[in-house]
Amino acid sequence: MGTPPYTVVTGDRPWPARYTFSPAVRVGNLLFISGTTATDENSQIVGRGDMAAQTRQIFRKFERLLAAVGASCDNIVQTVDYIVATENYRATADVRREFFKHAFPTATGVIVAGLLREGALIEISAIAVIPGPST
Repeated sequence: MGTPPYTVVTGDRPWPARYTFSPAVRVGNLLFISGTTATDENSQIVGRGDMAAQTRQIFRKFERLLAAVGASCDNIVQTVDYIVATENYRATADVRREFFKHAFPTATGVIVAGLLREGALIEISAIAVIPGPST
């Protein structure tokens, strides 16, 4: 096995070796962020039953990953939202306004029957364009 053509980005927290995926990978000036749920540092769901609180927690996690490569949520160009609780999905719009100050990224919403993390109402993945020289 050779070296992968990307750099793993874990942000400011250690990433457990038991996981078989990376929280984010950087390829050149692109950062691909894995589907992320609203968990805290103890892997517990934040904001049970509250779509806005869960969306906010996910974007806070994105902020930490993006900060590790010198970027912010304004560098995100695409999101994909996997949504269980469609009746509360409009709450995510207000939260997005908190995190995207200049322009909104493209977005896709997918209604799903359930997510792997019990209690998760939403899971979001993202792609960001990182400023500066590529790695």
